[in-house]
Amino acid sequence: MNILLAMDGTESSEAAVGMLIDRFRPGHAQVRVLHAVEWMKDMPMSFEFGQGPTYARDIEHSRAASYARGEQLVARVAGQLQQAGFQTSVSTPDDDPRHAIVQAAREWPANLIVMGSHGRRGVDRFLIGSVAENVMRHAPCSVPIARAPAASAGSTQAA
Repeated sequence: MNILLAMDGTESSEAAVGMLIDRFRPGHAQVRVLHAVEWMKDMPMSFEFGQGPTYARDIEHSRAASYARGEQLVARVAGQLQQAGFQTSVSTPDDDPRHAIVQAAREWPANLIVMGSHGRRGVDRFLIGSVAENVMRHAPCSVPIARAPAASAGSTQAA
């Protein structure tokens, strides 16, 4: 079974790691740990008005730092899964997570996508959107969603 584990470094994605380890047997699963690197979103706002001789170098440094953080995240999680006995691979595409997760699931191909949800509601959900909801709507396979303990403990509303 091919399992795509989508990570963003939040508590909810860490809960997804726990869900995967608890619910699946290592001998029967190949796990690809994916973190979509949205390096443009990580750039400081001051770069929007940047100019001068160091501007291009500053942007490249910001991009490299975003990729380094993403690569560290997937390597750490892959190591954790390997210690639990899973075979792993990693991916850090440069794309919006809504698209990157679904595309990776189609291309690999994944039998399952495991991911976390922040549990945003109301205006935050309307403005920011829900990556988990979008992935569930467009995924070529099932998508179990994990929530961080704090996010699921005090809420009874649907996500």
